[in-house]
Amino acid sequence: MNTDDHSRLFDPEVWFRTGRGPRYEQLYRHISAAIAAGEIAVETQLPPERELAELAQVSRVTVRKAVAQLVDDGVLEQRRGAGTFVRLPRAKMDHSLSALLSFTEYMHQRGKNSTSRILRCGVFLPNPDEQIALGLSGVDRVSRVDRLRSADDMPMALEWSSLPADILPDPDSVETSLYDILRAAGTAPSRAVQRISAVNLSGADARLLNLSDGAAVLRIDRTAYLPSGRPIEYTRGLYRSDIYDFVAELRLDSNS
Repeated sequence: MNTDDHSRLFDPEVWFRTGRGPRYEQLYRHISAAIAAGEIAVETQLPPERELAELAQVSRVTVRKAVAQLVDDGVLEQRRGAGTFVRLPRAKMDHSLSALLSFTEYMHQRGKNSTSRILRCGVFLPNPDEQIALGLSGVDRVSRVDRLRSADDMPMALEWSSLPADILPDPDSVETSLYDILRAAGTAPSRAVQRISAVNLSGADARLLNLSDGAAVLRIDRTAYLPSGRPIEYTRGLYRSDIYDFVAELRLDSNS
């Protein structure tokens, strides 16, 4: 891109709108959209921080925050001594919504080494969401296992899992695969219902996933059932949207 192209692309009249969020967020979204649309090609070098701030008529701090978020998203790459470049899109992993697989099994299928960091585990009184999802009363007990899931040392997901205490009496036994433990006990689920939504990270969750505050991720709430129909697992997970693509196969009903 030449100087005139930069001037047009980063003109504040092009990317900034009053009342549509902080300047760094609007600049971040503008650059991200321009890259996605091919207006800024792969391997293009962005103007230096000072020059970009002058073109966009913002502070260098604003530019720095926008660029940092794009680097976290894997859209830009900062090369020491060279500058900031548009990088090749990171290959995403398709995750079928029709297969009930654990994170460990999913990563193993793709030749990756999965690890888990236990953030919290124990046996507690159920909260209202757990009571509804798992059919528990207020005096029952629920086992909780909160984990940071990684593959090849890259943070991939946060998962908060809750199970009735009679299904998982010892939550401390969960090291990597929860489903391996359930299979060994003959209590692995046979089906699950999942609800997917898009959310923005903040605070500790963003730091654990090595993403910026406000970064978009996929949230999945899953309730899993035994063949008898009893719900035995309620998991809420946050998954990096720059890495995951969730895929569903649809079939035409023969009666339609």
